This record gives sequence, C-alpha cells and structure tokens, in this order.
Amino acid sequence: MSGHSKWHQIRFKKGIADQKRGKVFTKHARLIESAARQGGEPDMNPGLRMAIDNAKADNLPNDNIDRAIKKGTGELKDTVQMEEVVYEGFGPGKVAFMIEVYTDNRNRANQAVRTLFMKNGGNFGSTGAVSFMFDRKGEIVVASRGDVDEDELEIIDAGAEDVQPTETGFVIYTAPTELGAVRDRLIAKGFNVKEMQLTFVPNVMADIAEPEKGEKVLALLELLEDEDEVTNVCMNANFLYE
Repeated sequence: MSGHSKWHQIRFKKGIADQKRGKVFTKHARLIESAARQGGEPDMNPGLRMAIDNAKADNLPNDNIDRAIKKGTGELKDTVQMEEVVYEGFGPGKVAFMIEVYTDNRNRANQAVRTLFMKNGGNFGSTGAVSFMFDRKGEIVVASRGDVDEDELEIIDAGAEDVQPTETGFVIYTAPTELGAVRDRLIAKGFNVKEMQLTFVPNVMADIAEPEKGEKVLALLELLEDEDEVTNVCMNANFLYE
C-alpha cells in the first residue's frame, strides 16, 4: 500500500489548507449529524464518538457539535431529511474513486459529482463499477512516539491489520468493527490519535508513473473533496514518482 500511504501524505497536507479555508467545520458537522442518526449518545454510538473526537481535534466549537447531534437525531424541528450516498467512478489513468456523500437532495449530489468527473477526464460509474476494488476498513492516524520499530510492534499488538509509516507517524487499518477497540488500546499505550474514520481501502492499485497524469488525478481528488456535501473520498492511485 505504498501508494496509499503517499496519498495519505497528500491528504494530510491538503487538510491543513482546508482548515485555512474553513471547510473543515462544515465537513465535521455533516459527519456528526450523519453518525447521530444511529443515536445521540456517544457512549452508546461508537460512530458518533469517533466523529466528535475528530471534530474536537480540529477545534469545532461545542455549540456546533451539539447542533449537529440534534439535527441528526431529529430534535431540531427545521431539520431536513438527509441520506448517505456512495458514488463510484474512474478518474484519469483509470484510477478508481469511491465518494461518500451526506445530502438532502440525491439528484443534486449526483449531478455535482457526475459533472466533476466529466469535466476532469473521468467517468461517473454505476453502483458496483469500482467498489469491488476496495474493502471497508477502519483507519486511524497516530503520531510517532519516537522509536519507529517499537511503535509498529505496539500498534500490531493493539490489533491493527496493517500499519503504514508516514512522515510524522503511522496510518493504521483495522476491521470496521474493531476500530473503536483498537483506538482505545492505542491510547492506553500512549499514542496520540490524530484522526480516525471508516473508509474504503483499495485492494487493487492503479499505477501512475507520469507526474502530469498524477496532477490530473490529484486535481480531481481535490475538487471532489471540496464539494460541500462530500464527506470522504477514496481512490486507488499508486504514485510511482517522487
């Protein structure tokens, strides 16, 4: 998964820019609202707990968190009906994309994502077009404690299925049902958990050897992630260049 790790480096750097644009608050609120549909008590809803922890790490105000929870549970009377949708498609270089959306208008979201693919060298796909190239996994990002080899052993001991080093720490993959438990074990071992989520991890990679093509792939990735109703974007690009 070397390409996937490199993509995570890109995502991390882009995340800093997103924060400067203020988009991160909107994304977190949508994720909290979505998770709260399964119950508004974080202690009883691991998905909500995860979304709140991620939001707090990015300094989302408590008022925003509370409002998002109430919207998700339906406590706010002005709440519109929201739904989670997953779209699929191919980008430049036959790179497969999975796009998770939380929207109150499926047709609008469909058209927005479809247009981005069409205008940026991609093809919008039907359900099942690329999903077989991905597995649903839990993803945890932690900072290194200093000794990389020791850290990896401790992470594996915590129940990780896969560990990928980054410039500042590790990206850890777990079974979806084990995400919360592995996170708790990592915290108990002294790791600083920076981010965690359920995501799609590629099981087949699309090699990108040409920087020019890689830039087109990343341009589409950024446009998709910048779409207001998009909550997560995954792809299977394996960048072979530095």
